[in-house]
Amino acid sequence: MTNIASRLRTEEHSDAWFRERLDYMTQFLTDERQQILRRTVAQRTHYVRILTENMFHPQNASAIMRHCEAFGVQQIHTVEDRCRFDPSVNIVRGTQKWVDVEHHATTADALAALRSEGYRIVATTPHRCSSTPETFDVTKGKFALVFGTEHAGISDEVIAAADDFLMIPMCGMVESLNVSASAAILIYMLAERVRQSVEGWQLSDAEQLRLLTRWTLSSIRDYEGILRRAEQCGKLTVER
Repeated sequence: MTNIASRLRTEEHSDAWFRERLDYMTQFLTDERQQILRRTVAQRTHYVRILTENMFHPQNASAIMRHCEAFGVQQIHTVEDRCRFDPSVNIVRGTQKWVDVEHHATTADALAALRSEGYRIVATTPHRCSSTPETFDVTKGKFALVFGTEHAGISDEVIAAADDFLMIPMCGMVESLNVSASAAILIYMLAERVRQSVEGWQLSDAEQLRLLTRWTLSSIRDYEGILRRAEQCGKLTVER
């Protein structure tokens, strides 16, 4: 998202400011579209987040973005000290509009940001195991799943910082799951378990309001012009 919709992620506004704009802009959406947006926002969570390290394959970056959108995980963190997190527009099919990506220069920066918000660091790897998707304790608090590259895996820095190691048990002769397939399994299973067993997994009312406003704006052509004209003629207050 760009312009007003993207700036609303970081700018400080009151709930009343968001509510006023949401109520005004919904007149430009069909009832069906409004219901879809509200239903989807109600299923979003920050309880689970995703961290990727130098995911240089666009198809893997695209797949993880689509998995997060499909299973309600709102926030992706990326480390890009070696290569950009660069999903393919043709593969993500618009899902980049509905999830948030926070970029970090280094793994240390990403881990510090997640720790500061109270997240457990959960390293996904087929070579270490303290938990599986079935046994991992989702009730102990918020957690971030860390995915590495296709061949190198997660970094030593993540291994040293991890609170838990998560693996998918396999019974084949080789490790046959790639990063995108592993991510799909883990994000689906753990997000579903969170919804079934954790109280307060949804976004707060204020978070839902802000996200719904951003999504509503992103669904309307020339929303910036509409808002600007409404403010100029006094239909919307300018104060934050």
